[in-house]
Amino acid sequence: MIPIKDNIPTNKPPVLTVSFILINVLIFFYEVSLPELELIRFIHQFGLLPVDIIYLNWEKILTSMFLHGSFAHLFGNMLFLWIFGNNVEDALGRFKFVIFYILSGVGAAVTQSFISLAFGNISTPMIGASGAISGIMAAYVKLYPEARILTIIPPFFFFGFILPAWFFVGYWFLIQVLFAVATPPTVGGVAWYAHIGGFITGWILINIMYTPKKAKIVHYSVIR
Repeated sequence: MIPIKDNIPTNKPPVLTVSFILINVLIFFYEVSLPELELIRFIHQFGLLPVDIIYLNWEKILTSMFLHGSFAHLFGNMLFLWIFGNNVEDALGRFKFVIFYILSGVGAAVTQSFISLAFGNISTPMIGASGAISGIMAAYVKLYPEARILTIIPPFFFFGFILPAWFFVGYWFLIQVLFAVATPPTVGGVAWYAHIGGFITGWILINIMYTPKKAKIVHYSVIR
């Protein structure tokens, strides 16, 4: 499912959400400018290897969150970040949003790394912002479960379906679990357990970090 827009307006410009998107895009442009061998070295230097958790190379958790393996990988992550991140930033405030984003990414990285280590995969680098974005999605659905998401469902690319946030995110999470169970952690590709770990981290963190306003009124706009 591909989200196009939601019906929750923001009160403040999503400065940090846009900044994260721009940083990811700029770094990706740098990646594609590298020759193949240099790119491989770059990914191994700044991507997160499962053994980095053991050797306490924690800085690579942060750097790995801003690397992507393809344009499709980048585009999908940035689309989800834009749709769901702006409202979570608006609800948490900018300082808390940065902390929330990073901690969700840490939860995702640690989960995937330990699963990989348990199955003997010590050297496949993990890259991408999807773990942190999974935490953002968890926060979004807890804050705005009745929000409406304009969604494209392949192969019906010319039709838009309006789905409640609880259904969209719930279905998305179910898919992550099913693929995680079906795909051996020794196989490279999508880091399904990172998605699950990031989501669970975000689900817990939003209860700790979000302070409800005195009168929280959510204004839902009509998707056109």
